[in-house]
Amino acid sequence: MHRFKIGSKTADAFIIRDDEFYHLVKVLRLRQGDQVAGFDNSGAQWQGIIESIDKDSAVCRIMKEEFPGVEAKTAVYLVMGLAKGEKMEWVIQKGTELGMAGFIPLRTQRAVLQLEGKKAGEKVARWQKIASEAVKQSRRVVEPEVTQIADWGDLERILPPETQWLIPYEDETNNSLSNTLDGFKAEYPIAILIGPEGGFTPAEVSGARERLKASSVSLGPRILRTETAALTSLIMVLTHFGDLG
Repeated sequence: MHRFKIGSKTADAFIIRDDEFYHLVKVLRLRQGDQVAGFDNSGAQWQGIIESIDKDSAVCRIMKEEFPGVEAKTAVYLVMGLAKGEKMEWVIQKGTELGMAGFIPLRTQRAVLQLEGKKAGEKVARWQKIASEAVKQSRRVVEPEVTQIADWGDLERILPPETQWLIPYEDETNNSLSNTLDGFKAEYPIAILIGPEGGFTPAEVSGARERLKASSVSLGPRILRTETAALTSLIMVLTHFGDLG
């Protein structure tokens, strides 16, 4: 059954609009009477039948409401230094499939990729679309938000004050990620800071420790690429709190 993010909902119907409507009509060529599913980021999902199609929307009669329970119980955010190529897109896609709660692209000192103004906005819109597509593919019912590109000073405003921060760091030798997670609470959000290709500077790491109370952790004896570190960290956190495996 094809799944769509809905535009609005009444007691007995949901409406599909905009890009989702275009996909329904022009790509999938669905018609009146076809069965579809809709979700609205509330955690619920509705099975329905297309009742009518006009020039810019489709009305679907609700047949069944369900709460799949597929979202991670612990909200885990990836905060990733801007990386070149398709690394950001790949991490957003796979992170969404795995269950991340949100993604914050971060300007860092060693980042090769620099984005400002219109280009930054276009890139964020592209990343959000990738997250949206991955939600439907993985049968999630809440779409992770990709925020605007942030500076270090924005992070405390974007995430709540009770957020628990982790920063994987290649020079950390005392604290492993798995041991550090024993002191974290599942009911509070967790944010993982991932450096760009050149890693974080020592000043950025010390700043994260001081301002965000971030715990610097080791992911093991080998140096991982930025995209590998991001997904390894996410998988380890979600597994620790019982949301994977």
